[in-house]
Amino acid sequence: MGVFCCQPVGICQLGKFLNALSAFPRVQRFLPTGGYCWRFGAVILLHPKTKPIRVMATNLKTTAGIALGTMLFCVMPAGAGAQDYSAADSVQNHVKGNRLSIGGYGEAAYTRNFYSDNVFRYSNPQKYKNDPSHGRFDIPHAVIYIGYDFGKGWSMGSEIEFEHTGTGTSQEKEFTEGGEWEQEVEKGGEVELEQFWLQKTFFPELNVRAGHIVVPVGLTNARHEPLNYFTVYRPEGEATILPCTWHDTGISIWGRSGDFRYEVQMVAGLDAFLFNRENWIQKGAGSPYEFKVANKYGFAARIDNYTIPGLRLGLSGYLGRAMHNSFPHELEGKDENNNTKTYDKIKGNVAVGSFDFTFNKYNVVARGNVDYGYVGNAAVISDIKRNNAANSAPYQKTPVGKNAISVGVEAGYDVFSQIEGLRSKEQKLYVFGHYEYYNSYMPSKQQPPYEYTKKIRVACGLNYYPIPQIAVKAEYSKRFLRSQYNNEPSVSLGVAYEGFFL
Repeated sequence: MGVFCCQPVGICQLGKFLNALSAFPRVQRFLPTGGYCWRFGAVILLHPKTKPIRVMATNLKTTAGIALGTMLFCVMPAGAGAQDYSAADSVQNHVKGNRLSIGGYGEAAYTRNFYSDNVFRYSNPQKYKNDPSHGRFDIPHAVIYIGYDFGKGWSMGSEIEFEHTGTGTSQEKEFTEGGEWEQEVEKGGEVELEQFWLQKTFFPELNVRAGHIVVPVGLTNARHEPLNYFTVYRPEGEATILPCTWHDTGISIWGRSGDFRYEVQMVAGLDAFLFNRENWIQKGAGSPYEFKVANKYGFAARIDNYTIPGLRLGLSGYLGRAMHNSFPHELEGKDENNNTKTYDKIKGNVAVGSFDFTFNKYNVVARGNVDYGYVGNAAVISDIKRNNAANSAPYQKTPVGKNAISVGVEAGYDVFSQIEGLRSKEQKLYVFGHYEYYNSYMPSKQQPPYEYTKKIRVACGLNYYPIPQIAVKAEYSKRFLRSQYNNEPSVSLGVAYEGFFL
């Protein structure tokens, strides 16, 4: 991907940096065609055996094409300790340009919640107002990246994720269904393959990727590694209403040209019977079976712009059919008398639109997102789930709302940037604030309201980076609900890493 100079540097500094790189044989092998660095509207070409060459911005297209001909993960982070890579590309960005690449990321967290964990706290909030606090330790994610460059434009990438320290089934208390205990049967909840694909690169503007891929709709899905957000856990709004991390099997065409990166995907469709009130379409990308049902299909697209230095603007969206994408496939078509079945015409179209941004300049890192979604025939789908799903079926009977929304923004300032001794050691301390509003259930006129799904979450805290690849996080947060419910404050501590080992 070229060498991304992530901090403002002059031509002299670039020359020194380049000369230092040239001393390493691996780097010499990996930078035969140079890299590029933004500086005052121009591009600096780098080559291990030459001095820096200043090229006018008019040659940007050519320069970008040269720079993108190689892939190098820079050890100097572009963000608060991390590159601003799309999650779909992160497994490709090798530290040293090795053909074999091994890396990953992980988190460990502790939270104390100062509110009731009773499943009826929303149906009878006054009764549980004075319940004691509760705490929990967790390993939200532990991920291994494995990538390999076969040569001649062919490469492989994989991402294996371990969630919550274990494998197998688990027990949960489902408050949406009367507080009954049930065994979690959703496949992929504990160990999952988030990426596993083969890619053919024709040139920087055109790459074809097939296999299990990240669906980059929304800010968090496109950038879900733990150094890409300040909070201890992934931003709650997007993680509530959308699959997170959203990954599915299909084909992707992507590329980058100049200031734009694009991606278009065709994947297996969502399953409407896995939608629910608390999480909207979040569980719809999963499968309770040993296979993924793909009776219907979905299409995703994303485009990012990097024209303004330090600022990335992104638009993404998804469109697909979710009804009749379950097993067995028996509600569509005609019956034994050749009559069209009752629910044959119910499509359950899902449409999601998202805008997001990241800003990293002047020792400030800011991020934000707006997501809005629609499920067609939501009331009918809710009725079908309630009346047709057997008690033993892996489908929840709770209704799904016609719409859902998530709006979030966070910003942090590196106070260590003002202390020379700490700045020279690449240590950072971000003081941050975080705000989000989300609603996982916005009903149609035919559906009953559930006011507790409307939530505002405010958080503030610190992110300390002793080295660029590790963050120690502390946060206080409070979830604000409608006046008839109890607010939900909490304190969380966490540590996270992200990087490559080989």
